[in-house]
Amino acid sequence: MRVLVIEDDPILSHHLATQLSELDNHVQVADTAKEGFYQACNYPIDVAIVDLGLPDQDGMSLIKSIREQGIKFPILILTARVNWQDKVEGLNAGADDYLVKPFQKEELFARLDALVRRSAGFVKPQISSGPLTVDLAAKQITLNGELMSVTAFEYQILEYLMRHNSEVVAKQRILDVIYADKEGDPNTIEVMVSRLRKKLTQGGLENPILTIRGQGYKFNLPCD
Repeated sequence: MRVLVIEDDPILSHHLATQLSELDNHVQVADTAKEGFYQACNYPIDVAIVDLGLPDQDGMSLIKSIREQGIKFPILILTARVNWQDKVEGLNAGADDYLVKPFQKEELFARLDALVRRSAGFVKPQISSGPLTVDLAAKQITLNGELMSVTAFEYQILEYLMRHNSEVVAKQRILDVIYADKEGDPNTIEVMVSRLRKKLTQGGLENPILTIRGQGYKFNLPCD
């Protein structure tokens, strides 16, 4: 998943970015509310971590501004403030969860995964479509009870398409999701999707990924 970290503490920001990246997430970092707002509005974000004590604008106001733009990705507040009033204010501003510093990284990761699952309409830590299952924690795909052999990019593409199975996902959006440095070649997306579609079809799935000409790709099977 693609995580936006809006945190002005450079040490904490670095640790979060490193640890989340080690779990195969793509992480974007902003140390001001202005930069965080720009990234929230212009990049395909799955979940955001927002510190309340930002140097140029209070995190509460930033969250309100993001929500006023109609942006719906889940937001987790990360702060040293311990008053219950701050928690209530943050949730009322549009945040989805709240974690107080110091925290255990395992709890943070679990909360982020849960937020992203719920935002996509999934409760369990897996996304399934008939005999196909994507294990979001283990980052593995099984088909007909057998582990599929897929590359890291193929896994990311399938997970993203299944998370957004009600949408047509543009090729550029997939490119932004799997290439954090923006250096990927759009033509490689066609190759990877074609290869992934072939593997799924050989496993018995019929038309699992549709190509919508001029628009992008759509996972064509119901998910639960």
